Amino acid sequence: MSVRAGRIKGLVGIDHADKTKKGLQNLYKRLLKSGMHGLCFSPYEEGQGPGDHISEEQIRRRMKIIKPYTKWIRSFSCTDGNEDIPRIAHELGIKTMVGAWLGDDPDINKREIANLIKLAKEGYVDIAAVGNEVMYRKDLSEDELLSFIYQVKDAIPEIPVGYVDAYYEFSKRPKITEACDVILANCYPFWEGCSIEYSFIYMKEMYNQAVKAANGKKVIISETGWPTMGANFEGSYPSFENAMKYFINTQQWSKDDDIEIFYFSSFDESWKVGSEGDVGAFWGLWDKDEKLKKF
Repeated sequence: MSVRAGRIKGLVGIDHADKTKKGLQNLYKRLLKSGMHGLCFSPYEEGQGPGDHISEEQIRRRMKIIKPYTKWIRSFSCTDGNEDIPRIAHELGIKTMVGAWLGDDPDINKREIANLIKLAKEGYVDIAAVGNEVMYRKDLSEDELLSFIYQVKDAIPEIPVGYVDAYYEFSKRPKITEACDVILANCYPFWEGCSIEYSFIYMKEMYNQAVKAANGKKVIISETGWPTMGANFEGSYPSFENAMKYFINTQQWSKDDDIEIFYFSSFDESWKVGSEGDVGAFWGLWDKDEKLKKF
């Protein structure tokens, strides 16, 4: 019976039913305190959003808040002040996955790529991420994206280069998968309408699909998380309790099976309501005022 129970736990995660709310809170606190592999870094203060310039002061302040809890951070852009994120992270002893944000503006794309290469040559990039969900948004053609990936690989051959997208894109686009040194897969059971009860096993299925597509290359979960508030998405319901349960399962799996995960996200950012609705503002472990949420 104990062997069977262990196998079931490995499939579905922690048995929340046999724990009180206080017990879950204590487990959450222990896992948070023990440290995560990685966090997606949220730089924007209230009233700011992509395109606004972010200051070195706000980056440094927020980085110092999360430093005790993570070994790595992931950034999403190399312009408008975001290029200071990896430098400050390295100053504080945090490793970096540095992203160049690619979209439908050729001039911005050129600046993003140039700054990513510059940061890498200066020693501030541990993994280079060329684009985020570009295929999902259809902002570029596959050939255009591949051209950027190979440009970066040629410029910084000593640094692993990858591309971030939904886990299933790497099965659909073998040329992109082949071009990447590392597969950076976003895995969101929430955005596929999965209930919290099945979210962990579903996330593992997402990861394993990316692993199969990767054909031996390392797979990193570049984003996953669960919102604390907002409207539900089909069978997925935001709440503090559900977010706590999802975090516990994710982090326990990361530690037990040595899965490299960048949790989304560090701080709540209100600008995200524009693309995701009200739930977009509540993905952080810290709130918009930089206070650690009390789960």
